[in-house]
Amino acid sequence: MTLLHKRHHFTTPAPLRAACQSAVLACVLFAGAAMAQKPHQGALDAATQQKEEALKLLEQMVNIDSGSANTEGLDKVREIVVAELRKLDARIETFPAEPHPGTNVVATITGQGKKKILILAHIDTVFKDGTAAAKPFYIKDGRAYGPGVMDNKGGVVAGLQALKILQKIGFKDYGQITFLIDTNEEVGSMGTSALIERIAKQHDVALNLEPGRPADGLVVERKGSATALIEVKGLASHAGVAPEAGRNAAMEVAHQVLQLAKTGDAAKKTTVNFTVLNANGPTNVIPATASAKADVRAATPEELDRVEKDLVRISQNKLIPETEVRVRLVRGLPPMPRSPASDKLVAMAEGIYAEIGKKLTIESSGGAADASLVAGVGVPVLDGFGIVGGGIHTPDEYAEVESVVPRLYLLSRMLMDLSAN
Repeated sequence: MTLLHKRHHFTTPAPLRAACQSAVLACVLFAGAAMAQKPHQGALDAATQQKEEALKLLEQMVNIDSGSANTEGLDKVREIVVAELRKLDARIETFPAEPHPGTNVVATITGQGKKKILILAHIDTVFKDGTAAAKPFYIKDGRAYGPGVMDNKGGVVAGLQALKILQKIGFKDYGQITFLIDTNEEVGSMGTSALIERIAKQHDVALNLEPGRPADGLVVERKGSATALIEVKGLASHAGVAPEAGRNAAMEVAHQVLQLAKTGDAAKKTTVNFTVLNANGPTNVIPATASAKADVRAATPEELDRVEKDLVRISQNKLIPETEVRVRLVRGLPPMPRSPASDKLVAMAEGIYAEIGKKLTIESSGGAADASLVAGVGVPVLDGFGIVGGGIHTPDEYAEVESVVPRLYLLSRMLMDLSAN
C-alpha cells in the first residue's frame, strides 16, 4: 500500500455538505441568469436588420405554387433558394427526387472549425395549383398569410437568413454547415429519404426547420408514420336477383375497417385512422372488389411492428365467407424519439432564447417529418426552428411576423453554440 493510501480521509458532515451544494447550485443559477441577460448583440442586430428582407423573400416564395407534384413551381422556388445560397459562397449539389418531381438541393458552407451541422427544410406544400394566385401573400394584424407561409417556406427563409447572419458577423467557427432542401416532404420524402439518411450520417448534429409551434415551441419527439392497406376480393352478382350468389367485398372491407381500427393504442399514443374507402360500381351489383387505407402513427418502431402483426392476425376474422382479404403495412417516416442527446439540444436552445427574454415550449408531435429520418440513423436532431405559425395545411395557414427576429436569432445562435460544443 502506498503512502497515499494511508492518508486519513475526512467526511464532510451532511448538513455542511448540503449547504455547500446549495451554495454552488445558487452560484451556477445566478451565473446562468446573468449570462441569459446578455444576448449576442451582433447576431441580434443582424436578425433585426434582416426582418424586412426575410419577409420579402418569404412573399416571393409563397406567391409561387409549389405543390409536391408541381415540377415548374418547385423549380422556380428552388432557383430562388439556390440564388440566395450562392450569395453565401455555398457549394451547390443537386439530386433528382425520383420517382417524384423536382430536384433536391444540398448546399455546403465550409468554415474553420470541426463541427459538421446539418439543417433541413422543404419547399413543397400541400396546396393545389392556383392557390397562390387565389390567395397570395399578405400581412394582417401581425400575421403573414399564404400557401406554405409557415410550412415550410418560413423554415427555408429562416435557414437562409440565419446563414446570412453568420456571414455578416464573420462567424466561421463551424467545420461545415450543410443546408438540405427537400422537394417532396409532404408526400413522405420517398424521393429524398435515402439522400437525407446518407447526408445525415456525415454530420454531428442536425436542426430541422419545420414551423415553430403556435406556443413558440420546438419539437423534441415525433411519431413515425405508415399506411395500412386493405384489399378485398369477393364475387360479383346481381344485387336484386341473386345477392346470395355474390360475395360482397364492400361489406367485408367495412367489417375489416371496424375491427382493424381497434389496433390503435391510446396509452402508447398509437393511432390507426381509416381515411379512404373504395368500392365503386353500380348500386345494383354486389361489388367484387373493395379497398381501404388507414393513417397509422406510432411513437416507437416496436409499436409499428406490433400494429403490422395485429393487422394480419385480426384480418383473418372475416364477415363474408369465401372472400379474400389482404392486409399490409407500408412504412413511411420512422419515429423520432426523445433522447438524452435531444434533451441537451433543448437545454442549449432554452438558454439561447432566454438571452433575449424569450421562453420556448417543448412539444411532441403526431406529424412525421424529415427529422425522423435523421434520428433514424442515430444523429442527434431537434425540430421546429422555422418561423412560428399556425393553421398548418389549411387555407388560413399563417406565420407570426413578430417571431421572425427571435427565431432568426435562435437559429443563428444555435449554429454558433453547436460549433463550439
